[in-house]
Amino acid sequence: MNRITTLDGIEVHTSGQGAQTVVMVHGWPDTRVLWDAQVDALAPHYRCVRFTLPGFDARLPRRAFSLDEVVAFIARVVDAASPDAPVLLMVHDWGCVFGCEYALRHPQRVARIVAVDVGDAGSGAHAAALPGRAKAFVLGYQLFLALAWGVGAVAPALGDRMTRFMARAVKCRSPQASISAQMNYPYFITWFGAHGGYRKKLPLKFSCPVLFLYGSKKPFLFHSQAWAERLAASPGNQVLALRTGHWVMRDAPDEFNRAVLAWLQA
Repeated sequence: MNRITTLDGIEVHTSGQGAQTVVMVHGWPDTRVLWDAQVDALAPHYRCVRFTLPGFDARLPRRAFSLDEVVAFIARVVDAASPDAPVLLMVHDWGCVFGCEYALRHPQRVARIVAVDVGDAGSGAHAAALPGRAKAFVLGYQLFLALAWGVGAVAPALGDRMTRFMARAVKCRSPQASISAQMNYPYFITWFGAHGGYRKKLPLKFSCPVLFLYGSKKPFLFHSQAWAERLAASPGNQVLALRTGHWVMRDAPDEFNRAVLAWLQA
């Protein structure tokens, strides 16, 4: 059974049963439905909680949310869903940025993390590992999306078309109708330092076990090899590469779900 509550006008969906709660945080340009296959697999064992990131739902007013605001919203979701016990976090893409920041600021509220495809992206080690062509691509697509955010303020239809074009270019399979320019505010904040920027992010030094899954069939990775090796060296952690693209949970849902369940239940 799926139960729906609202926080600040954002729907929070809870499915399944179990003693532990999994809070799922998606990234660009997705919504909570990204996790449909994972909810189907996990709901017999866990309570699954998911929502569409603040600012990503085109049915709600357009606005950018700072790092502090997104982390605070995740905190409200966690406290409402599991007030007496730490949760399991499952995060992807920008959800990794926001969810891991929440875990670092509130370590007592997170028991385990399943992070998907984004690690120390943007760090010095990651930048040094990227070839020149990959750096140019990252710069190009992120600035294009930051521009689409600005265009969307004055010409929403054009901003949406730009965003959907880029989503198709990077092989995102989310429904085009659900993709809008207002999802691009993290890129605008990244490159223009608006709304406090992201320089306050904490170093990725986790106090709980982490499963990091990433797709190996991509032009470049969103983590450095050194970071992955350090992560894997800590007891309880696991790093697993699947032969997929960036959307690992969609490209290989059965393999992904088996790996997650095996690690959570080990």
